[in-house]
Amino acid sequence: MFLVDHLAAFRVARFTACSTKPQPMDLSLTFRSPSPFLLPNSKPSTLSIPLISLKPSPHRLTVAAAAGKMKMKMIEGVSDELNSIASQNLDYAAARRRVRSAFIPVHQQLDHLLFKMAPTGVRTEEWIERNSKGLEIFFRRWMPEPGVKIKGVVCFSHGYGDTCTFFFEGIARFIAASGYGVYAIDHPGFGLSEGLHGYIYSFDELADNVIEQYAKIKERPEVRGLPCFILGQSMGGAVTLKVHFKDPHGWDGIILVAPMCKIADDVTPSKPVLNFLTFLSKVMPTAKLVPQKDLAELMFRDLRKKKMAVYNVICYDDRVRLRTAVELLNATKEIEEQVDKVSSPLLILHGAADKVTDPVVSQFLYENASSKDKTLKLYEEGYHCILEGEPDDRILTVLNDIISWLDARC
Repeated sequence: MFLVDHLAAFRVARFTACSTKPQPMDLSLTFRSPSPFLLPNSKPSTLSIPLISLKPSPHRLTVAAAAGKMKMKMIEGVSDELNSIASQNLDYAAARRRVRSAFIPVHQQLDHLLFKMAPTGVRTEEWIERNSKGLEIFFRRWMPEPGVKIKGVVCFSHGYGDTCTFFFEGIARFIAASGYGVYAIDHPGFGLSEGLHGYIYSFDELADNVIEQYAKIKERPEVRGLPCFILGQSMGGAVTLKVHFKDPHGWDGIILVAPMCKIADDVTPSKPVLNFLTFLSKVMPTAKLVPQKDLAELMFRDLRKKKMAVYNVICYDDRVRLRTAVELLNATKEIEEQVDKVSSPLLILHGAADKVTDPVVSQFLYENASSKDKTLKLYEEGYHCILEGEPDDRILTVLNDIISWLDARC
């Protein structure tokens, strides 16, 4: 969900680099082994190069290495010990799992609708399984109270940098309490699943992993034969659409929340810049893109809720890795060219004032999808995080819209 502003920054950098009086452009990068997957108990080789200087000479690239210290996080209201835990390197899943475990009691005390008002009695379970690539994938499920008939299954695809824990915990409880089995995974490289943090080697493989994992969920005895729906948020919306293109009849309906399915023309890199990015992504795929812009103010309309986002301590909020950026760009381009192939029952939900993923793009998707059963809901003044960052009454409205749509198709 942070990609758009990074692309805008690259356009500025491009004009600077191509001006008649070239100026040095500093890029802070971290190099890691280019292997797309981390095997169990393995770590990629690391070479820290925090500073790259692009000098005026078109034939020379100088790299200046400097030792950097990890900054201590200062999360308001928690102990120095927890801040120290949250400040550790989260490149590897083991560290992210330790941090999440340490912060669970903190999450349960947050004054947010999704934590304090989430329905009780919902049965939860989490586990880890290896996928066909050998990566450990984190699963979590939420089931209605015993004795409540299950109407259908909702499988979740989270957004860029995010996790199926934290805020989604409350969202899932509301849906499960309405009679649905809710299942979620963390994508490889995000949350509690294995993989270099924030690194997408292949968007296609991201979608393939979703298909692989949820195919197993559909065969679980407690939900076998029930209607199955997939819910994708932001980047997870793009993953969901890719899943649909690969498996058009795999789902009984698609729900997209602020989907990332097209990059606005005014921030799309030119072909030469994209070619340069693609080249760099092959040479240094895990290197981190700069500059970084804090988009929290654009994502959360409720300022009190915005302050709580910092407690999502396993969220990836660092600079976008080069290959990740290229994969996201290519994926959105492919999706834009295929929106007419969206044939499943479709519900699109978007904040009308979203400046992270443009609601105009959701309108474009709605108008061009070939589905005969499609609904678009735009929420006045709504920002990007309409399920997490809006006033309580708006969050409940969006949740009720999702549940009502599901009920009508079960």
